[in-house]
Amino acid sequence: MEELRLLLDRVSAHLKLKSENRMLREKIKSKHGFGSIVGRAPEMEKLYRIIAKAAHSSHPVLILGESGTGKELVARSIHFSGPYRDKPFIPVDCGSLVPTLIESELFGYVKGAFTGAVQSRDGLLAIAEGGTVFLDEVGELPVDLQAKLLRAIQEREIRPVGSTKRISINVRILAATNRDLEQAVAQGAFRRDLYFRLNVLSLRIPALRERRQDIPTLTSHFLERLSRAGGQERTLSDDALKALLAYDWPGNVRELENCLERACAFTTGPMIQVSDLPSAIHSAPGTAPPNGDGQAKILPMAELERQTILNTIAQLNGDKLTAARLLGIGKTTLYRKLKEYSSQA
Repeated sequence: MEELRLLLDRVSAHLKLKSENRMLREKIKSKHGFGSIVGRAPEMEKLYRIIAKAAHSSHPVLILGESGTGKELVARSIHFSGPYRDKPFIPVDCGSLVPTLIESELFGYVKGAFTGAVQSRDGLLAIAEGGTVFLDEVGELPVDLQAKLLRAIQEREIRPVGSTKRISINVRILAATNRDLEQAVAQGAFRRDLYFRLNVLSLRIPALRERRQDIPTLTSHFLERLSRAGGQERTLSDDALKALLAYDWPGNVRELENCLERACAFTTGPMIQVSDLPSAIHSAPGTAPPNGDGQAKILPMAELERQTILNTIAQLNGDKLTAARLLGIGKTTLYRKLKEYSSQA
């Protein structure tokens, strides 16, 4: 009995030490955020707990959030915080590739499968063996390709384009979208069965306007990085910080980062002033020049966004990719909004 008691004491001490080490690692991780994610708002703390749980699961994860919130950053945190960290992490932008190219990218193809296929090529679902494939903007996948992806996830096998043989795969799927997939399912634009298959675990990244208390921390983080890259220390004036806190950030964290990068490029001194920020930030949101009776015309946010996008593209002589980068939104989002504006015209 004495020997058993000593053994149990050693096991108990070992488990206690292991638990304390884990808690210390998590505390260090979350000093300013989780992994590469920055933010300590209550919404983000909740997100970190979900990421930590998802990291040690092999189930698919659906990451929801507006454009620019950092969906790929969350996907990377899930991958590199769990047992898959030593295996490949392969991101796929489903919104920027034509349907035929997405199919050959994901499933691979054999020599002669189509014009230009001079040799066989493995698909990303096979290349990422044992690791993670991150399907960004999965809501943009064509319906017929959704059926093939569903079969690949369920059966854990793929058939390369032009081949009659199936290949077994062992890969984890992380998917992200800024679309309302439930609405897309109701409209027939997204398969219900694929939605449920991807939505085994889901998490939502809060928009930047929902965690304004993180703006100073994010600003400090980005300015520190920009200062190192430019070889000159940059700081932010109190008035400039107030302007950042008052802005709604439709492009979220990506827009904030691009805003500070632009301010660093335009400022002549080490301190960024309000005048160095884009006009949309230091101007009163939702207002236009006064009308005939001296009152400012109130514009809906959707119309203000439309005017901002179209004016930016016009100023850049139609360069949509540069416009998307400066506006802090993804190119897929920009093209979708332009399509919506065209249909409304």
